[in-house]
Amino acid sequence: MKKTLVFGASLKPNRYSNIAIHRLVDSGVETLAYGLREGEVSGVNISNTLDKISDIHTITLYINPKRQEEYYQHIISLSPKRVIFNPGTENPNFYKLLENNGVEVDVACTLVLLGTRQY
Repeated sequence: MKKTLVFGASLKPNRYSNIAIHRLVDSGVETLAYGLREGEVSGVNISNTLDKISDIHTITLYINPKRQEEYYQHIISLSPKRVIFNPGTENPNFYKLLENNGVEVDVACTLVLLGTRQY
């Protein structure tokens, strides 16, 4: 399966990033998580640093476009094959940067992709 980084992970159970971690794990996807607060969700440690993250296939975003700007270079430096822009994270300026760096852009919902087996 595609090693995935949940970017903008939350410890709050009602947040979509939290639900996504559960569903990714339940689907057998190797899952990492990055968020502002460290913690654990469904056996996945949420890190508040990107230093030890590597070999990522997919990054699924859960931060708004304004907050994304400070992470552009960090995300590109991880060399993901794909970045999923979940609802509320759409960012045409970032799409262009990613595509110019050979990264596939997918404007979709991770939960729907998993639920319909299109992940």
